[in-house]
Amino acid sequence: MNQPIHPELQNLIDEGYAKFNQKLCPDTKRKILGIRVPALRKLAQKTVKEDDWQAFLKQAQDDYFEEVLLQGLVIAYAKIEMDEKLAYLKWFIPKIDSWAICDTFCPTLKIKPQDLSKMWEFIQPYLQSSQEFDVRFAVIMMLNYYLIDQYIDQVLQNLDQVTHEGYYAKMAVAWTIAEIGVKFNKKAMQYLKGDNHLDKFTYNKALQKMRESYRINPKQKEILRQMKR
Repeated sequence: MNQPIHPELQNLIDEGYAKFNQKLCPDTKRKILGIRVPALRKLAQKTVKEDDWQAFLKQAQDDYFEEVLLQGLVIAYAKIEMDEKLAYLKWFIPKIDSWAICDTFCPTLKIKPQDLSKMWEFIQPYLQSSQEFDVRFAVIMMLNYYLIDQYIDQVLQNLDQVTHEGYYAKMAVAWTIAEIGVKFNKKAMQYLKGDNHLDKFTYNKALQKMRESYRINPKQKEILRQMKR
């Protein structure tokens, strides 16, 4: 039986949006209430600023998509040191069961430069997890924070070692490689043309996403088209 929801969520429900969002997030097994992300962000920021957010996390229910996402946003906005943040992440990550929760949560964390090394070590085990959204979490974290000179070679090495067969894990890898193709084009092309370990689906999706980018010129798009397996 579903538990009572956060009382402030009740007033934000839009049943029409719930039906729309259900089509966008077929991966989640949780009930979708129909609350837009900007409203959830405002509530998360209010919870962190004005309420006992630690108490909220202890009492929050996991039956609803939006309440789980709200938990993640509260953790992301909380003004705490990285070690404490990582403890909350370890608690929250197993609750991620949707690309939308993952892809909204990760960029909201806003990792500071001085914390990149610690976060990098934290995400490593998740890349080889048997859980699809553990893997997606780690890959999307690399996409958002580690496509920089200091880490780009390690990112490509890590992506090449992802073996999870889940659709959302593979799509995260493809998306990240496509972004590398925009930001570090030479490295991405060397990787794609080289002895990589990408399966056919992920490899071709990476090429497709690069071709769809307006930041890739027409000449290179034709080269990418000819590289399809």
